[in-house]
Amino acid sequence: MNKRFLAVVAFALVVSGVASYFIYRLVGDRLSTAARPRQASVIVAARNLQVGTLIKEGDVRLAEWSGPTPQNTVMKKEDAVERGVLATIYAGEPILESRLAQKGAGAGMAATIPLGMRAVALRVNEVAGVAGFVVPGQRVDLLIMGNPYTGTGRATGTVSKTLLQNIEVLSAGQQIQKDAEGKPITVAVVNLLVTPEQAEILSLASNEARIQLVLRNPLDTKEVKTPGSAFAQLFSGVTAVGPAAPEPRPAARRATPAPKRPATLEKGERILIPIVVEVFHGGKGGSKKTETKFKEEEKPEAKSEEK
Repeated sequence: MNKRFLAVVAFALVVSGVASYFIYRLVGDRLSTAARPRQASVIVAARNLQVGTLIKEGDVRLAEWSGPTPQNTVMKKEDAVERGVLATIYAGEPILESRLAQKGAGAGMAATIPLGMRAVALRVNEVAGVAGFVVPGQRVDLLIMGNPYTGTGRATGTVSKTLLQNIEVLSAGQQIQKDAEGKPITVAVVNLLVTPEQAEILSLASNEARIQLVLRNPLDTKEVKTPGSAFAQLFSGVTAVGPAAPEPRPAARRATPAPKRPATLEKGERILIPIVVEVFHGGKGGSKKTETKFKEEEKPEAKSEEK
């Protein structure tokens, strides 16, 4: 075989190999650059920040974040300082606007109350507080028990009725942090998140009746209409509270008409007085009675006041 031909083939192979190598490196660098996530500077928590914490300078730091930046991420440190924490933020986690209270709202439980809502304190005991399992973040129903006034004067006994449903617990005592393990906390007061109208209802009910909290699944947000239960109806097997039967009214007595009094006579006026004559006839067959009426004018005696 011609040596010159072999040399040309070998040179062509070397050139093609070198060219392929450079093309591979060039394309690989571009692909790696395109696949490499962009880094951005975001504000992350320097330590675990619990609910109600007021963020200070040392609580946050600037860090490089690889990958897509979460929406509403705080990008400047001054935008996070002096704001209250609404939800727990863990160390190294980006700080989101949705987890911070508005500027000027401060910290503590007041900062966790959404606009238009209210926090109402309710006194509870170990029974009313569901053995301490009413903790921050849980959802409860409120039952009211008392003796309602029916308007008819009849007592139906103690009545139980669902007053409010799906109410969020803000705090148990002074504890406002949510416990991931759900450990029971025995407290004397719980704070509930309600609307202004519900706050009025709850304030009145807590002073006039007895309230029982009922724990519910946080995922169960459906409200159920209940008729209520009366103690007097438990023994009959009917628990629904119905309208009370009206009291039977006593029979009305007819007023006895007053005897008619003769009208006052004018001076010189005459009236007619009938005269009845009874006649008895006796005989062998027995007595017989007959009546005869006569009309005669008679002037009544009248005292004269003339002098």
